[in-house]
Amino acid sequence: MGDTGAVQGRSGLRAYIGSFTSVGGLGVLAADVDPETGALTVTGASDGVADPSFLALAGHVLHAVSETEPGAVAAFDVTGPVPRPLGEPVPVDGAGPTHLALAAGHLLTANYTSGSVTVLPLGADGTPRPATAVLRHEGSGDVPERQSGPHAHQVLPDPSGRWIVSVDLGTDSIRICALDPATGALTLHGETALRPGTGPRHLAFHPSGTHAYVLNELEPTLTVCRWDAGAGVLEPLGETPVVPEGTTGPSYPSGVVVAPDGRFLWAAVRGDDTLAVLALDPDGAKADLVATVPCGGAWPRDLTLDPSGRRLYAANERSGDVTWFDLDPETGVPVRAGAIEAPAASCVVFG
Repeated sequence: MGDTGAVQGRSGLRAYIGSFTSVGGLGVLAADVDPETGALTVTGASDGVADPSFLALAGHVLHAVSETEPGAVAAFDVTGPVPRPLGEPVPVDGAGPTHLALAAGHLLTANYTSGSVTVLPLGADGTPRPATAVLRHEGSGDVPERQSGPHAHQVLPDPSGRWIVSVDLGTDSIRICALDPATGALTLHGETALRPGTGPRHLAFHPSGTHAYVLNELEPTLTVCRWDAGAGVLEPLGETPVVPEGTTGPSYPSGVVVAPDGRFLWAAVRGDDTLAVLALDPDGAKADLVATVPCGGAWPRDLTLDPSGRRLYAANERSGDVTWFDLDPETGVPVRAGAIEAPAASCVVFG
């Protein structure tokens, strides 16, 4: 398909949507965001890399994983209405990267299939260079068909910037690592075990930086943890369901986000295709499920807040759309406001 779209320059808030090209996705889509309504208008798309399932933005450079075997990362210039590939994809020396994040001048990927985390330095132009480190996870879990080995699903820096945290679905654990900004070396500092068989997928921090919330995929629960940034220690405190009591049928949680004021947390749940609303207590140490609403489509793979924190966007992979919701400021309950077609949508980022 190549690049499609108009040629005028960009202005205002923009959204970027990742998708799976292997099942009909258009690659990386760019969209204008209406500042009043939050509505998205697609301006163009690039299929310059296969299966760009997760994205991260740094200035005018958009980074994408290529969730393939072997895996890679790609960079796009987003100064115009159509994402423009910047060079060839760079190998991550791992398979099936599902997530990436920026930290200390480096790009990090969580490689699901190979169960590893890769560090790639960024050049002066913001594009990734060959990997400087690959940290391979070890272990397995209690669900043989999903946990026969490690499966790193997410990697991100903690709010203090001192630590790199990786979430491993295959080993039911969270790893805390130290990144050397000068050399790109990644060193394991500690590992926190979660309840066996829960299959942790994604993690989000409380804005205070004192707590973290781990969304589990193999059981529809949220693990609330205390986070000690000084010591680099994550301590599980308890679990909260993200589906109502009595829910039947498979439920596979995916994305999790926390309100900028720390009052609410939202989780996407595939299978029953809902968005869960959880209320957080003032210090963030307790979460309670207060409501669930339909996600607006099928199989919500990821969930994103807009920069204002007033709207929520769900990337509904199987129905091929991105649906957005206005958030009730008092209850945190999302109210559907609109949607656009986005085949095999996998994530949304703003910039």
